[in-house]
Amino acid sequence: MELVGPSKRLWAGIVSEYFSAVGELVVGGIAYTVRDWKYIELITGASCAIYLLYWWFIPESPRWLLSKGRIEEAEAILQYAAKVNKVTIPDKLLDQDILNTKVAEGKLWDIFSSRVVLLRTLIIFFNWMVVSMVYYELSLNTGNLGGDLYLNFIITGLVEFPAYTLCILLLNRLGRKKVYCSSMLLGGIACLSTIFTVLFGGDELQPCTVTLAMIGKTGVAAAFAVIHIFSAELYPTSLRNSLMGASSSFARIGGMLAPYATDLGKLAGGDFGRGLPLMTSGIACVAAGLLSLFLPETLNKHLPETLEDWKQFGKSNRRDNDNELYNNTGYHGAEYPSDNVTRL
Repeated sequence: MELVGPSKRLWAGIVSEYFSAVGELVVGGIAYTVRDWKYIELITGASCAIYLLYWWFIPESPRWLLSKGRIEEAEAILQYAAKVNKVTIPDKLLDQDILNTKVAEGKLWDIFSSRVVLLRTLIIFFNWMVVSMVYYELSLNTGNLGGDLYLNFIITGLVEFPAYTLCILLLNRLGRKKVYCSSMLLGGIACLSTIFTVLFGGDELQPCTVTLAMIGKTGVAAAFAVIHIFSAELYPTSLRNSLMGASSSFARIGGMLAPYATDLGKLAGGDFGRGLPLMTSGIACVAAGLLSLFLPETLNKHLPETLEDWKQFGKSNRRDNDNELYNNTGYHGAEYPSDNVTRL
């Protein structure tokens, strides 16, 4: 999020999710072909080695570099960005920004210094945990839906494509909060609705159960894509990396809970047990979605730099304009505020 500006955050955050959906389809194909979990683990694990190439191709965030006082490195990246975009940085503009820069250091425990900050952080953490738990639970629960296991799993990957497309179409029109909350509520209500097809219907309603579960996966997949953008835009630069890492940790906790949530049906048994995982997912989605209403909107807003910025974030309704550095370098990570703190 720090490498792009407001007009490009959507594409940076959502387009990558399509590749995640493709990966899910590939895993389904590998599982159908190999049919041995040990080899599936080896194949999927080995593919992660490609991430090592990122070291040479992904630049560091100038915003973060400036916040750490690494001026020369930030300047080099901005100069390269200007060259790629075939524009020229005005003389002394960058020097003036550097002179006005206030280096903002932040520690993770700073979130306890303000009730507003702590509340927002806990809401975001809870949403990361829930959306991850439900996302993976709906994928793991395909075996409980009836029908072909592999086909159901592949369908859960296919439904992510319309989910991400809707995000692209709606995020810059409706805003992050509305799309995220609506997606969570849609997913939650769809999952809760399976109680009727499971408890009060027979095998003839099994396709309806699968359809509702896929609608739930569509909503949760959209929410998972949005929360990456939403939370990254909410967190201040001084704490963004730390808090995104903490958010990812809560997502991993949710992922670890997913298999246990999927097996909840074994405790109850019968039709109620078969529908219990989806009902649990539905309740969690609705609760997390409603809590997200307490978070401020981030669409077309400057990213907060410091903890103090975050405290005030959302209290003003004015729309932020891109700054001179943003316009002249073509580097979409630069934003310039009305105060003296450089937004890079």
